[in-house]
Amino acid sequence: MQASDMPALDHDPDLVVGEVGSPGWNQPDRRRRAFHAMPGVFRYSLGLRAPAILRFRKAIDHRVGDLPAVHQLTTAPQFSAMVAARDGHILWERYAPDFGPNQPHSIQSITKTTMNLVFGRLREEGRVDLGREVGHYLPDIGSGYAAARVQDVLDMNVINDYSEDCADPRAAVFIQEAAMGWRLPESGQPEVANRDFVRGIQSADVTNRTGFVQYKSANTDSLGEIAERVTGRPLRSLLLDIVEAAGIEGVFHIGTDRAGTPIINGGGCVTARDLTRYALLFVRGGTGVNKVAVGSRAFIEATRQRTGVPYPAPRDWLRYSNHMMTGSGCLGHGGYGGQYMLANPDTGVVVVFFSVLENEAGFDAGYSAAVIRMAEEVSRVAGAR
Repeated sequence: MQASDMPALDHDPDLVVGEVGSPGWNQPDRRRRAFHAMPGVFRYSLGLRAPAILRFRKAIDHRVGDLPAVHQLTTAPQFSAMVAARDGHILWERYAPDFGPNQPHSIQSITKTTMNLVFGRLREEGRVDLGREVGHYLPDIGSGYAAARVQDVLDMNVINDYSEDCADPRAAVFIQEAAMGWRLPESGQPEVANRDFVRGIQSADVTNRTGFVQYKSANTDSLGEIAERVTGRPLRSLLLDIVEAAGIEGVFHIGTDRAGTPIINGGGCVTARDLTRYALLFVRGGTGVNKVAVGSRAFIEATRQRTGVPYPAPRDWLRYSNHMMTGSGCLGHGGYGGQYMLANPDTGVVVVFFSVLENEAGFDAGYSAAVIRMAEEVSRVAGAR
């Protein structure tokens, strides 16, 4: 067959970068469809399941639905799903007409919280010293992280040339997508592994003098590699421990890069109920339904008691601590596009909220603040016996 006889090829429209600088899946009019079917968007992924499931019973608390903030946010066009639970009881849940309880949803950066559990165990077992520099554990890491303390990486308290400005389509967080399998590389450019991308991050001085969080998804990737080095276990194995401890019912989908490394900075996709099962790990101090400790109660408690690194307004009551967002006695984390997961160890209540923003940037700090305040209020109201 001659070259002229070869069939024409089309690139996957989800992965091709358009005129606005975003791949097809992340353009505003297609983002909702993608977030509701993200495992089918990733070029590479794996699925993990638990052998034993945490069963839920319904014990509806109508005080939750009566809250004005809950009504406002769950009737908005961007809403996908919300679940509030305590122990093995669903206290309240609602789904959008185009979404359902058995449907996985992209949780984006909520995936980062796995590193709170992993590093809690590593610290408790004496396998990692959070005061050490990253270069001690990863001698081949670039200058963007080599001199940074592990604690500062956990706290998003590092300065380097990696940028995460959602309004800038040329920000490093989006360029990294080619290494994560979330977009095709630019014409003529090779597809590098995600860890090779992270090794290329540079810094003349990693010290954060701004006084505020310097949020960088690549921080999570460096933590994941440290965890592999000190345990001698692949990330897939560490994540499987967490999935089994959470007792999730469906599949924990996670994107990988071409080399098969899980994208722990934002590649998780689960149902709302299964993210709720995962959130309950933080209420139980990192101990699973299988009685296996995949986190550390002392580390989780220290996470929410530490000062951490502050956020600017409008989320200025929050701090970033040990790869979690903390405030009002709660632990949580947001996800790009409109997700939030919250755990309140004082009341035992967890709240999961899925939505998909369809603005250009896929982010709105004011909207994020409103969702977090709502989740905190639910955790208090539903926790009052």
